[in-house]
Amino acid sequence: MPGTVEDVDVPSASDVLRRCRELVRPALVDAVGRLHPWTGEMAAYALGWSDTAGTPEPGGSEGKGVRQALALLGAEAVGADAACAVPGAVAVELVHTFSLLHDDVMDADALRRRRPAVWKAYGTGPAVLAGDALLARAVTGLAGTPGDHAAAAAVRRLCDALNDLVAGQAEDLRFEHRPWDGPGAVGPEEYRSMAEGKTGALLGCALALGAVLGGAPEPTVAALDRAGRHLGLAFQAVDDILGIWGDPATTGKPVHADLHRGKKTHPVLAALAGGSRAARELGTLLASARPTDAAAAERVASLVEEAGGRAATRGEARRHLDAARDALRATPLTRTAARELDVLFAGLADRVM
Repeated sequence: MPGTVEDVDVPSASDVLRRCRELVRPALVDAVGRLHPWTGEMAAYALGWSDTAGTPEPGGSEGKGVRQALALLGAEAVGADAACAVPGAVAVELVHTFSLLHDDVMDADALRRRRPAVWKAYGTGPAVLAGDALLARAVTGLAGTPGDHAAAAAVRRLCDALNDLVAGQAEDLRFEHRPWDGPGAVGPEEYRSMAEGKTGALLGCALALGAVLGGAPEPTVAALDRAGRHLGLAFQAVDDILGIWGDPATTGKPVHADLHRGKKTHPVLAALAGGSRAARELGTLLASARPTDAAAAERVASLVEEAGGRAATRGEARRHLDAARDALRATPLTRTAARELDVLFAGLADRVM
């Protein structure tokens, strides 16, 4: 990657995200406006634009807009105007929102961004339908991108990422029913494969879509996809930490939500692999019963930290962040976009570093 982030005045990660959200917002509003009024209302609620009565909420949480930013920066990184990647940015943002709606139903998470999840606000069936509508609109909008070759390549890449996302989510759900130790236990490579599909695939797709729509050659597109996938693994590791120790005021979800569900997350798996006294006690507790009350979950969280699970997961996030940055540095990219990607990558992983 040409240059360093220190040699010029570089915007912060929040500045980069804000600039990209402002560029994408009109097209995103237009896409949601093309939905059926009822699914559009639920989509607007999910995106933080309005309440359940359809009243605009200027202070609502719209999320960071990471995926749409990656799409725009992917185009700028290959020397194209960000505007060419707006259809890709809209598509990945709609797919991300669709995945959140369905994830909340599958995980029975009642809160999203500090307010009722769509399925709690509107019902399970309507939430599933709204997610389906968002997915259909994402593919339809991307297929309508000017230029037959670019549109076809972009849709293929989005569909590949969707297949990976579904496979990752399927594994995540199946992991909950597998034992914590023994022959059927979840191994580290299985966990990474799940996390790459569930989180990394769409981040990689976002960067790659920007490059595809910007006319980049396939080796550059593949390198950006690889960088985004590593970023996704770092991002998932950070989310796993927040799922156990995160502040609900920041995460928008109850404390210890992952522990109560018995989810196989990196901190717990890493702690169990340590072999220490704390790891053995942790294994015994998890094998006996899922922590259903606050005291049990607090004890499990304490043992995970004592056994090194939190530190190991921070290390996992750093390794994949470094791999993401290495993939960018090995690819010929424009100087400004490369610096902004570097800053954005660091900002996303620094949430718990």
